Amino acid sequence: MDGIDDHSFVAGLFTLLLVASADATKSSIMTAMVRIIGIDPGLRRCGWGIIESTGNRLAFVAAGTVMPPVDASLAERLALLFSGLSDLIGRYRPDEAAVEETFVNQGARSALQLGQARGVALMTPASLGLPVGEYAANLVKKSIVGTGHADKDQVQLMVKTLLPAADFKGADAADALAIAICHAHHRAYRKLQVSA
Repeated sequence: MDGIDDHSFVAGLFTLLLVASADATKSSIMTAMVRIIGIDPGLRRCGWGIIESTGNRLAFVAAGTVMPPVDASLAERLALLFSGLSDLIGRYRPDEAAVEETFVNQGARSALQLGQARGVALMTPASLGLPVGEYAANLVKKSIVGTGHADKDQVQLMVKTLLPAADFKGADAADALAIAICHAHHRAYRKLQVSA
């Protein structure tokens, strides 16, 4: 080859292939439809919300709240959370899950129980083969409202704005939809980070 050594040519060709591969990966991540379940962990009320994301388009699928009876034992309530979330995942067949990291400023007993409920919320989709993303509450609010210290009314208003067909009753289901939306916004970056 005139003026170009073989090593430079091969290195340049390899770089070109890497860039093309990364662009193709990013394009397929951004345009493929993915169904996401967002979970707002709680022992009394565990919110869930399911959306579909295709590129930058979002569509509402379903939302609700799993509410184990408060008079049941802790073990029974955790088992009911597991079976409720398992049933939802079986019914709606999401591709990925997102769970909110919990912030607790209550007593140690409440924090421990909430941590156990969060453990169920994390392990249920993982045990069913779904990749699970975790997001801090401030990141969820910032992704949805634009500020990390938004109140629940602002979150609900923006969820309704982003998902006009959304039918949710209560803050727990709205928060779960917000978690799913946050995951949809951040998943391409997370996937590219893993594949790089």
